[in-house]
Order: sequence, then C-alpha cells, then structure tokens
Amino acid sequence: MDLHLVFTYSFWAIFAIAFLIDFSQTGVGNKTMSVKSAISWTFFWILIALAYDACIYAFYPQNDFTTVSTAHTMGLKFLSGFLMEKSLSVDNLFVFIVIFSSMGIVENKQAKLLKLGILLSIVLRIIFILAGMSLVNQFEWLFYVFGGILVFTAVKMLVKKEDLEEIHPEQNILYKWTSKFFPIDAHSDKFFLKKDGKIYVSYMFLTLMVIASTDVLFAVDSIPAIIGIIREGADGILTIEQENFIAISSNMFAVMGLASLYFALKSIMNSFHYLKVGVAFILAFIGFKMLVADAPVFHDVFEKYQWLSFAVIVSAILVSILASVIKNRREEKRA
Repeated sequence: MDLHLVFTYSFWAIFAIAFLIDFSQTGVGNKTMSVKSAISWTFFWILIALAYDACIYAFYPQNDFTTVSTAHTMGLKFLSGFLMEKSLSVDNLFVFIVIFSSMGIVENKQAKLLKLGILLSIVLRIIFILAGMSLVNQFEWLFYVFGGILVFTAVKMLVKKEDLEEIHPEQNILYKWTSKFFPIDAHSDKFFLKKDGKIYVSYMFLTLMVIASTDVLFAVDSIPAIIGIIREGADGILTIEQENFIAISSNMFAVMGLASLYFALKSIMNSFHYLKVGVAFILAFIGFKMLVADAPVFHDVFEKYQWLSFAVIVSAILVSILASVIKNRREEKRA
C-alpha cells in the first residue's frame, strides 16, 4: 500500500468533512453562531490539524534516496506552514469583519458572503500554490523574487500601520467597476435583481466583489511565504510531489474552520493590537531566508537547524499575543 496516497486521500476526506460541518454550523437560517460555540469549534479544528501532523511525523514513509528523516521533515514543514497561514488567515478575517461593517451587511447575512469568500480563498490558494511551486522549480531565480515580495510586504505592513476602521470598500477597483456599469439596489438580499427592465446589483454583490479582491491580495502575500517554508532545505530530501502535498495540506488545514473562527474573532478583534506586527515579522524572516538561501553561512545554518523557522514563527505569534494582552490590561487599568 502506498502510504503517500493514504495520507493524500485521508487529507481530502478530512478536509471535505470539516468543510461541510463548519459551513453547516455557521449561519443556519437567520441564526448566527454563538461566541462560545465558535471558539469551541475553532479549537477542535486546530486539534484535528495537529493530530494529522502528528500522523505525518510518526508514520510517513521514508524516502530511500536520503538518510534525513522524511517524516520529521514533512511534519515540521506542515506545522510551520500551518501556523504561518493560520496567522495570515486571522488577519484576513479581521478585514472581512470591517468590510461587512462598512458595507452595512447585517449579521444574519454575513455567513453567506463569508462562506463564498472562504470558498474563493480555497480555490485561489490551490491554484496559486501549484502554479508558484511549478514556476520556482522551472525558474530558480523566482525564489528570490518571492523573497523580495515578502520583505516588501512586511515593510509595508509595518510602515503603513493601516487602521482597520479606515478601510473604504467604495475605493476598491471591483466596487468602482461594478457600480459604474450597473445601478445599485441598497435593500435586496439577492446578488442581482431586475426592475423596470434594468439589471441591478445589490450591496451583497458589491461586498462579494470587495471580498474577492481581498482574497487575491492575501493569496499573493501568503503563497510566496508557504513556498519559502516548504522549499527551505528540501532539495534531496523531499520529492516535488511531497512538497506540493505539504504546501496544499498545511494551507487547507489553516483555512479549515475559518467560518467558526470568524464568529469567534468578531467579539475579540480589538484585543489583537500587535498581531499584524507578528505577521509582518514572520513574512520578513521568511523573505530574508529566501534572499540569502545560497549564502554559505546562512544556507548551512538553516539546513542544519530546520526547526529554527518553526521556532521563529511560534515565537513571533506568541510574543505578539502576549504584547497585545499586556496592552489590553494596561488600558483597562487606565480606564
């Protein structure tokens, strides 16, 4: 029995089941998920991802062309990719929350748009990962281009310090294009409707367009990052098929349960003041590694200590959360 196929098929089976459960539990009818239920489901999906990673780490078969542990390498890369993508997904959901608020989408209508946004995110990530990995394998110099993109993105996140409350959906290019060609109905729950012989679009559809463009932007940021994590020190240890599998599976497990996570974050979004700083640091670190990949000193260090990337990602997330908690407590004392 080919254990790689077992892991591949089991991954898609788990993801499909989780996807259906998560979507069925959120926004049923006019009801929205409670914060307690959302947090419980979020932790459950994270535990499922960690359990799957543990199975990879313990049972994935050894490649016969290397003495380096295939299972341990893949397990570590899966966990690093999962944590990095999860933190980016949280940042993505924060933007979704503000978009819904800015567009005046009532709470019991948000679930429908959220699910469509997540579906689009899944499709885009799979396409971008496969395309990105294929291009890097054919054109090695793109590895450095992706590294530069990550460093630029990290610097922009730190310098710009965009306030989520200042997001203006009406300035989005897809919003402008759609509203230019179609009259707008501000009250309909449908995406399109016909009145007086004209086709109107609703705020629901305009919101979906804004979310779609946001998904593309986040995919452009996250794909170079996952490629940087997967490709680091993988030459001669993992096959291209295994690299693609870890890149896609860690990404998909990170977006698994996003519908539940959305409703959990709505109540605490103002508590993560420094999450963006932590995400920026992670992107900058991965980008730096990609840019200096061929420098002997750095290459030897990252090759020998592959756990270093994982340690940096975990530390950045924990420090940003801890700093946010400290800031919240100080503000509470001042109040």
